Amino acid sequence: MSDKAQGASPRRIGLLGGTFDPVHIGHLRSALEVADMLALSELRLVPNARPPHRDRPQVSPEQRLAMVQQAVQGVATLQVDGRELLRERPSYTIETLEAVRAELATGDQLFLLVGWDAFCGLPGWHRWEELLWHCHIIVLQRPDADSEPPDALRNLLAARAVSAPSGLEGPAGSIAFVWQTPLAVSATQIRQLLASGKSVRYLVPDAVLAYIEAHGLYRAPN
Repeated sequence: MSDKAQGASPRRIGLLGGTFDPVHIGHLRSALEVADMLALSELRLVPNARPPHRDRPQVSPEQRLAMVQQAVQGVATLQVDGRELLRERPSYTIETLEAVRAELATGDQLFLLVGWDAFCGLPGWHRWEELLWHCHIIVLQRPDADSEPPDALRNLLAARAVSAPSGLEGPAGSIAFVWQTPLAVSATQIRQLLASGKSVRYLVPDAVLAYIEAHGLYRAPN
């Protein structure tokens, strides 16, 4: 691991993975709110190359990466981490966490942001029991998410959950919940609108819309 100068404050790094097919204002607004709430040094958006639990994205990894880069341009807190796109196999979060943690100083805090549905699915993730060795988990809990977590997570929550994100201490090891009211927009909705020739203005940043239009993405085949 890298070493920091003695006396330097620990960095606070967040990771938000997704297919971003395409990235939209819901992703970005949620990311910015959490970055501000947790006073993150930076929040990295991590496009997945081949997510094991989802269908293959409609456009190429390079195009999705380019759209995310366009979307965060000029926003200092939001960064893009394209390392998963370099893998020639499914993307596993544990491997990304291991790689990022190896680049940080010992005391730096690493936060993995996941939605409630993804959190409930953690027992199906590759080496999921090791996630908290490398990071804190921030669960983006929707007000309408009233489902119960599976039994495999109950003991983990009892042992590792803290009452508020401000109570997260140390570089890794705890779980906290952030309540958010998400914007009513989805990538599926955007793809459907584009395929039918309708406008998605104001659902994606202007720079992303310009990229989609310039490359003819998501259009229905003639």
